[in-house]
Amino acid sequence: MLEKKYIRSSGQEAELLEACCKDAWKRLIAPSIESQIWTEYREKADDEAIKVFTLNLEQLLLAPPLGEKNVLGIDPGFRTGCKVVCVNRQGQLLKNETIFPHPPQNQIQNSAFIIKQLVDQYRVNAIAIGDGTASRETEGFIQSLQLPSSIAIYMVNESGASVYSASDIAREEFPDYDITVRGAVSIARRLMDPLAELIKIDPKSIGVGQYQHDVNQTKLRDSLDLTVASCVNRVGINLNTASKPLLTYVSGLGPTIARNIIEYRNEFGEFKEKKELLNIPRLGEKAFEQCAGFLRIRGGKHPLDNTGVHPEAYFIVEKMAADQNLTVENLMKEKTLRQNIVLEKYATENIGIPTLKDILAEIEKPGLDPRGEAMVFSFDPYIKEIQDLRNGMVVPGIVTNLTRFGAFVNIGVKQDGMVHISQISTNYISSPSDVLALRQEVSVKIIDVDVARKRINLSMIL
Repeated sequence: MLEKKYIRSSGQEAELLEACCKDAWKRLIAPSIESQIWTEYREKADDEAIKVFTLNLEQLLLAPPLGEKNVLGIDPGFRTGCKVVCVNRQGQLLKNETIFPHPPQNQIQNSAFIIKQLVDQYRVNAIAIGDGTASRETEGFIQSLQLPSSIAIYMVNESGASVYSASDIAREEFPDYDITVRGAVSIARRLMDPLAELIKIDPKSIGVGQYQHDVNQTKLRDSLDLTVASCVNRVGINLNTASKPLLTYVSGLGPTIARNIIEYRNEFGEFKEKKELLNIPRLGEKAFEQCAGFLRIRGGKHPLDNTGVHPEAYFIVEKMAADQNLTVENLMKEKTLRQNIVLEKYATENIGIPTLKDILAEIEKPGLDPRGEAMVFSFDPYIKEIQDLRNGMVVPGIVTNLTRFGAFVNIGVKQDGMVHISQISTNYISSPSDVLALRQEVSVKIIDVDVARKRINLSMIL
């Protein structure tokens, strides 16, 4: 194209121009075009990968919590044993042990005695088992103990637990314990509140998404930080149980103020009302204005402190209650009385009808966690290894990762199976996330098993 445009004669000058064209194309123009195209499509690929990763992270952070329960956490293992911890309702470590119920030790009776003793002594409400090595074997051992039916057994995704165990946060929390104990505590806490525990870990180590180590790291970090902050603020944070890392992500707060809140709480005890936050060093009126709506106090002096209603709007709810000769607490309990409220009567220059509707929605569900409740999931009891799988089997599974080309499903063996996007639905879908979510329970059919390469192909078209 260059020669056709610039060479219009023959002779020595034409030969010179031809050489110039070739040199310009090879040395300057072609590399420039290639670099520009590569950069453009690399940015598009990065943006797409980051979008998938942040969507998966959001779903993982918003996984339903078990709530404030006494939990026995187990980090399973064969040769080195199973690390067992008991944590209380606030996630504090009470006791740790190591049991050896599996080969080569096979200390089954002693392990059973220790578990039963811990369950009784610490009034355990639930058991959390990490889903790594020896998880299914440990689950079977716990089930064989015939513990009270009220004690549910949960399999917990332990991706990133080892990263947390070796982190500065873990060392600060448990300076006198080794990394194995810290990992078991993380597993127990993940069951109680996935959001509060997972934010302590670098999101890239949680095990969702694709190519996260290859994309633009600045863009990825900014996107992930925004996602974490959004999830934290959407759920609302219990001011009396929140950790320093969790408080750091609340709007208006940062590492310094979060540390000051923890120190104040340790010195003066639990917060009784949100206004106490103004006593925190470096937490001024502006920071209070930003953070107060995202914090919760259960059983505090003011019933609205356990809602997302901002303290600046408390006077409106109090006026609504007074107009009906009720207390704020009674107004929050009586749905029929709230239906009689004429919102236009309480609208002000700064608080319009949409905000008033949000306020009513908040007082209708004080302290209600929008994430729902954790549910027990059971794998097929007859399938524990990849060798147990046969083509055509239909088994229960749980979605562990979503990509643009398909979904990965844990069916209770050491390797996750892959459901290609073409095998997810009989209808057209542009992305697996159109119909699937992380931690979703599904039924899948085994369509191909490669034991040597440890690959499992699945289908959701049964």
